[in-house]
Amino acid sequence: MSSPVGDSDAASDEAQTVRVALTGDAAPYDVTVGPGVAAQGPALAAGFAADGRTALVADERVLGLHGAPGGFDAPALSLAGGEQVKTFPVLEQVLDFCAASKLSRGSVLLAFGGGTIGDLTGLAASLFKRGLSVVQIPTTLLAQVDASVGGKTAVNLASGKNLAGTFHQPSAVLCDTTLLGTLSDGEYESGLGEVLKTAILAGEDELSTLEACAAALLARDPEALQGTVTMCVRTKARVVASDPLERGPRRSLNLGHTFGHAIEHAAGYGQVPHGVAVGVGLALAARASAMVMGSPNALVERTMDGLRHFGLPATMDELRSRYGLGAALQTDALISGLGHDKKGAVGAPEFVLPTRPGHVELGVALDPTILETLFA
Repeated sequence: MSSPVGDSDAASDEAQTVRVALTGDAAPYDVTVGPGVAAQGPALAAGFAADGRTALVADERVLGLHGAPGGFDAPALSLAGGEQVKTFPVLEQVLDFCAASKLSRGSVLLAFGGGTIGDLTGLAASLFKRGLSVVQIPTTLLAQVDASVGGKTAVNLASGKNLAGTFHQPSAVLCDTTLLGTLSDGEYESGLGEVLKTAILAGEDELSTLEACAAALLARDPEALQGTVTMCVRTKARVVASDPLERGPRRSLNLGHTFGHAIEHAAGYGQVPHGVAVGVGLALAARASAMVMGSPNALVERTMDGLRHFGLPATMDELRSRYGLGAALQTDALISGLGHDKKGAVGAPEFVLPTRPGHVELGVALDPTILETLFA
């Protein structure tokens, strides 16, 4: 079976390490991918803690399934996962937990859960006493291939997703692929939306390899999983290292996200899984590229085929039908949701449009009539 690793070594039972080679004020760090690597978390965090103090913020469901990573026995706060934790009241709860745990700027927070727990914990780490270190142990496919790498942290506002946040790079990331075995089918499929996005950005080799092993990946084959997560991390690490503050090339990672965030906003946060919304956003972006830039229709077809092979909706009608959101996901509400896209000026969203595998156009504005056609 082919392994979608791109320029990395073949996947195996041995963990693979990807270096996020940041320069300047941000220190470089390692992302370790492989079975069982979460157990390294407590010792790794202790090594980064100048004062010897660590604390854990975890998804309560993950704790129930897997226990604390590596037998972690320092202070711990368990929270319900999901978009509902990305609010200011819950952020204040985490900050109060840091104070009660007597953490200092030399301490380390561990985040153990999906992308929402990682975002929340990373933001708290960036704020508490003006910044302490964080080690990410992502437990969902979505978080392993995307959210845990790159230092973006945020909570949501009523106006839009991730509008209040910081850049705060982790000290390390541990992607334990065995943790993915307990994900529900819906949680797992959501991660596949981000996987497809990354393969399109990476290039033809990565996209073709992903297409070839789609069935194995959908079946959660261990080799396919490790190879896929490694490919995604390598791709994101290259982009983040070149533009850690998202002022240029890193904006390419938002492929599908402007559309996807509008879907999440109109539906109500948590109603449509993030990766599912991004997946439909990929198809919309490919269609937009064909409509306004004359990009090949073949990319539209490959994107939609990839989504359907992974069990994901590929059109707005398929999305509305799956989640029973025909009333919420109307064109006016979706266009309104675009108005607070954090990457563009208020009321003037900017789109990332793919022209072929490995190539995108950044900062594209779309005429309202195009948006109406896409959202219909």
